[in-house]
Amino acid sequence: MTLFWNRKGQILFRLPMAIKVFAPAKINLSLHVIGRRGDGYHLLDSLVAFADLGDHLQLEPEPEMAIELSGPFAEGVPQDQRNLVWKAAQGLGWAGAIHLNKQLPHGAGIGGGSSDAAAVLNALAAEGLTVPPELPLSLGADLPVCMVARGARMQGIGEQITPVPLPELPALLVNPGCHVPTGAVFSALQSRENAPMPTEVPRFDGISDCADWLVEQRNDLEAPARGAAPDIDRVLGDLTASKGALLSRMSGSGATCFALYPTKKAAHMAAYEIGAEHPDWWIRAVTLR
Repeated sequence: MTLFWNRKGQILFRLPMAIKVFAPAKINLSLHVIGRRGDGYHLLDSLVAFADLGDHLQLEPEPEMAIELSGPFAEGVPQDQRNLVWKAAQGLGWAGAIHLNKQLPHGAGIGGGSSDAAAVLNALAAEGLTVPPELPLSLGADLPVCMVARGARMQGIGEQITPVPLPELPALLVNPGCHVPTGAVFSALQSRENAPMPTEVPRFDGISDCADWLVEQRNDLEAPARGAAPDIDRVLGDLTASKGALLSRMSGSGATCFALYPTKKAAHMAAYEIGAEHPDWWIRAVTLR
């Protein structure tokens, strides 16, 4: 066994040589903006799923905090206190080396940084550290749901999480490579007082049943994001036109969009066809849960 230290050099607990952690992509199957609090925080009602694709982290014992980056989207990711994984570890009083392999584009509406931080919190909690109840939400609205990392309904400002059983959903994720600032998208919202999802999310019999229900929901951030980044229109058009697509929508505040398909084969075929036309786009066939 190897020791882990906090920033003061005090031993916190014993762990194996290294802990490997997976941080899945978060997909907002729906995202209703239903109000705004006096402090400026928006009230949300969102059905969230997670992909079998994501970033990979490894935690190792070192006397000082350090973040090491690799992967296709490592460029531009901070390696200091600005990084959410640093803040998450620091919030638990832990210090060490965090190796972060960035497979997900950042600023893409799929919770990359939030999922990374949530994975760190879950890993350290599993080894005996206590996560203060207020810590996840203080790091971001997506942290609480990312700690669940399964189908869930997210309400309030992100603090109300209700697990929702979802069928395995074959999907295609597409990002055209443009960054959409979240603040600008919220600022461009025409209305902040929109209808929530139905009171009860039904139990879905299968993929088509889930997609049919989702068609009646929406992402209220999609319209302002499309105004800020016209490439999103092209992505959604290509996804909608792809063979077998049951639903296409933007995730989060963009620019990643997704489509649901009846089978994994259909999702992979769509990935091939869209990828052939747009080789510079980030395109991944996944399963959402």
